[in-house]
Amino acid sequence: MPVVAITSGAPMADQLFSAEEAAQVLGLQVRTVRNYVREGRLPGVRIGKQYRIARADLEAFTAGLGARGGGAEAATGRPHSATPAATTAEVSSVVQLDKIGAGAAERLERTVAAAALSVADGAGAALRVEPLYDEDRLRLKLIMVGPLAEVADLLRIVDAFTREPGSPGAV
Repeated sequence: MPVVAITSGAPMADQLFSAEEAAQVLGLQVRTVRNYVREGRLPGVRIGKQYRIARADLEAFTAGLGARGGGAEAATGRPHSATPAATTAEVSSVVQLDKIGAGAAERLERTVAAAALSVADGAGAALRVEPLYDEDRLRLKLIMVGPLAEVADLLRIVDAFTREPGSPGAV
């Protein structure tokens, strides 16, 4: 992998790269380069508030990457592409409602299921809801898994349900 030359009066062997410059050379995020230096995976030194990586250390690091299969994929264990994919996040949540009758539990289950279905139809998101009702303990557990915003919307529905006068959890 070619190393970008930095114009300075220092001899080539003594040349230092900032974390930003090293990230550009490696095709990685600056945060990743900083983490590599902190973890000792990439030799470097902290000067003041900035990390500096010697040219020789950067070249040795890139040579090591090439020997293992190359590039950021070898460094991170993940494939590296020129166009980064959109970041996705998924959340799981378990909501437990105590002292809830079977009728109220069924009403809440249907409401949450309908809301989850409308989200999945509209955006194609993988939103899953699994209700578990224990009739002996009058306890409903709702297990929700899916994208952050969609699960948050379902949690708002459950919150509104618990705040209705006469419902479980109403204050």
